[in-house]
Amino acid sequence: MLRSLLLNLSKSSWAKRQIASFWVAKRVAGRFVAGELPEDAIRAITDLNARGIVATVDHLGESVTDSDEAVRAAEAYLDILDRIAEAKVRSNASLKLSQLGLNLSLDLCAANLRKVLERARSLGLFIRIDMEDSPSVDRTLEIYQRMRSAAFDNTGVVIQAYLYRSEQDVARLLKSNTRFRLCKGAYQEPASVAYPAKRDVDASFFKLGTMMLDAAAAAKLPADPRGITPPIPGLATHDEKLVRALLAYAEARHIPKSFYEFQMLHGIRRDLQEELAAQGYGVRVYVPYGREWYPYFMRRLAERPANLWFFVSNFLRA
Repeated sequence: MLRSLLLNLSKSSWAKRQIASFWVAKRVAGRFVAGELPEDAIRAITDLNARGIVATVDHLGESVTDSDEAVRAAEAYLDILDRIAEAKVRSNASLKLSQLGLNLSLDLCAANLRKVLERARSLGLFIRIDMEDSPSVDRTLEIYQRMRSAAFDNTGVVIQAYLYRSEQDVARLLKSNTRFRLCKGAYQEPASVAYPAKRDVDASFFKLGTMMLDAAAAAKLPADPRGITPPIPGLATHDEKLVRALLAYAEARHIPKSFYEFQMLHGIRRDLQEELAAQGYGVRVYVPYGREWYPYFMRRLAERPANLWFFVSNFLRA
């Protein structure tokens, strides 16, 4: 119930005005968000690289309401890609199609994405297309397929384990050596389309993760040693039990460490990130930045009670 409340608040304009106005909210959001400016993101990535961890950077913002906003979002990505190349940091980039105009026009969104992919390709960089709520899945996959058909092989997608449909999507996309990020899912979804119980989401995550690991072993597509182009499965979870179970599966089948990586969020389970990196596993951290931090921040609070308590305790001390 609390999770549902927080996810609903993440979409509320009045809640955004109230919560984002508290200085303590911005302070606590700093645990999860690198900062508001692109240079803040580059600093965070540089720090991660120094610890043997690669990154994917995300310019925060979603569900734009006019075409000018969508064009500006694409331009922001062109800027951060140039900065990544100039700084020579080990990072790719992640983006949401609703930020590029998905809810306005498929053609507008595709045109904006093409600009980003072209710049990324010219710089030798990779773009991850994030998955959003369930009504966006088919349109997201349609645009992804358009880009692959247009010979953009420097892109991949995200699959959410809590959706019933995801096993079929994974089976279909694996035929084209899609480079996935697998996550549990962070949106409010009805029981008609998504598993409502955590144990079922966990079981789905493990099953999809093993499908991706098997495909990685068969395709022999390791990560780029620079940390730019990821392997087929980016296993995005902070759940240590799932991490250990997937490690055991991969090791039992002698799947090389370079054929998969673990992905986590900036500010969450840094201890686990560093442990895995020290053991030679690929670790990639999602580094968000930008002024539109509120929806992202609220979804992080909804994910784990510890995150919410961190916010409340800091609020009470303010």
